[in-house]
Amino acid sequence: MSPTDLSTSQGSAPDPGLKKIKASQQSGWQRFIKQIDIQLMVLPALCFVFVFSYIPMYGVLTAFQDYSLFKGFFASNWVGFKHFIAFFNSPDFERVLRNTLVISFLKLLISFPAPILLALMLNEVGNKYFKSLVQTLSYLPHFLSWVIVSGFVISMLSVDNGSINIILEKLNLIEEPLNFLSMPEYFWSILITTNVWKEIGFASIVYLAAIAGIDPHLYEAASMDGASRFKQIFLITLPCIMPVVIIFMILAIGNIMNAGFEDILLLSKDKIVWSVSDVIDTYVLRVGIENHRYSYAAAVGLFKSVVSIILLTIANAVARRSGNSLW
Repeated sequence: MSPTDLSTSQGSAPDPGLKKIKASQQSGWQRFIKQIDIQLMVLPALCFVFVFSYIPMYGVLTAFQDYSLFKGFFASNWVGFKHFIAFFNSPDFERVLRNTLVISFLKLLISFPAPILLALMLNEVGNKYFKSLVQTLSYLPHFLSWVIVSGFVISMLSVDNGSINIILEKLNLIEEPLNFLSMPEYFWSILITTNVWKEIGFASIVYLAAIAGIDPHLYEAASMDGASRFKQIFLITLPCIMPVVIIFMILAIGNIMNAGFEDILLLSKDKIVWSVSDVIDTYVLRVGIENHRYSYAAAVGLFKSVVSIILLTIANAVARRSGNSLW
């Protein structure tokens, strides 16, 4: 008699370990059929990703061709790494790469910790009505499109009746209105400030959720030991949410080559600031769409994607040493 039959004959419940072994012995197809209702819920998302993300990937092959709309994809001539070499030797390469890295690092240094600080401050607010009001006001800009946000910023910084110029003139800080969006030295500050204002509230939601999951007994024990609220933040709150911070840091490092697109495109309409605003994405749009150099633009975009994957892999490998990684 088997152990399962013996336990059943004695009237005791089957061993849970045996259930797990039996479940693990099921084939993948059997588990799929057993979870068919859940699998059907995931199916539309998988189809969406396959159609719009995987099928178009064959288009990167145009980076190795002299692609022509008239010849088509299969009849265009293959040229190898010609367009990659042309981009690396281009006089625009250094400027575009510099702007991309500088803007990305500024966003990483300023925009990344900003929602963490907001979440920590909101966690210390005792008045729940004031806390809800601040959360609501900080969340709202995220749901505005960059077209609206850029229009709002352009209006504020306008030479004619722009609120910023009016305030500076009233304070006698300037003698005449300044056209901020036509001055390269101010562009990075305007861009980063606008990004922080738009995304800080929505980005803080994840960190507030992580803080809400911390055991309150830890704070009670620290308070009994005489730890101030400031010390509790550094000794309890930050270490407890650090796994979440590390995951988002890995993703942020992987997106270093994605300095932005809509925000930069809409705020840098004046060609004077292109020396500090032209990044890889806007460069691809201008060269590929406006100048019809499709293969060259595909090569530049593929270069950006490869570098992003390398950075993501390195960041994940470093983070794995702390026990927190994406894979």
